[in-house]
Amino acid sequence: MEFWYWLVSWLPFEWAAPDSMLFMKHALLAILVVTPLFGLLSTMVVESRMAFFSDALGHSAFTGMAIGAICGLADPVGGAVVFAIVIAFLFTLVRQKTRMASDTAISVFSSAAVALGIFISTMGGQSFTKFNSLLIGDILSVSPAEIGLLAIILILVVVLWVTSFNQMMLSSVHQALADSRGIKVVWKNFLFTAAIAAVVTITMSWVGLLVINSLLVLPAAAARNLSRNLHQYHLISVLGGLVCGIGGLMVSYYLGASTGASITVLLALWFFLSLLFKGKH
Repeated sequence: MEFWYWLVSWLPFEWAAPDSMLFMKHALLAILVVTPLFGLLSTMVVESRMAFFSDALGHSAFTGMAIGAICGLADPVGGAVVFAIVIAFLFTLVRQKTRMASDTAISVFSSAAVALGIFISTMGGQSFTKFNSLLIGDILSVSPAEIGLLAIILILVVVLWVTSFNQMMLSSVHQALADSRGIKVVWKNFLFTAAIAAVVTITMSWVGLLVINSLLVLPAAAARNLSRNLHQYHLISVLGGLVCGIGGLMVSYYLGASTGASITVLLALWFFLSLLFKGKH
């Protein structure tokens, strides 16, 4: 981290001064890692028409947090990741075996997960307020270890995209055709949903459950308005998310607003701006 601190010290901000406001330096590094992750995953979320899937996973992650807290885990995030991945697998299996529409399956799992989470967290007259922080998030609380974990996930997602994107895209567009070409549709879809589950669960406490879905929709939605091919689609989605992420962090610092909400507002503005360019084009 010392190299990162030295690198950031060249920035023209008061919080970038050496040995000061390390939480802002950690938050900036987290933004540089997490926004490309959301930008990549966003492209498949939009193309697969699973815009509300992250909400379902966020609710399941919240339930995993509640279960971990009841079980006395010192850090319930690990249990939440496992629970979210299990939900992602069940979602993939149900959608594949029953041919249920994505929006219906997402609604079923989302409502069940959030109800179970609230039930567990309030059982025995417990207060729900201890989970309020998950709704808004606080990226300034991110630790170097968590950033390292996200960096590993980013590398794994990039490898997944390079090796399997075409197959995952075909599976989402036309499953019968993908099956006829020997593509293991269930396995590919599960890898995709598991990646979303891990990213959503780990970043939920920083971004906030209320706005995390926007990070999985808006980057690709804007990129779709501007791109002419898949390469541009991915590049614009990643760069748009990255710029809005950094801008949102700066806005939240100087105006004292929530970082997750600030990023979302900028992403929404970017989306509407892309509509104007699309109309002119």
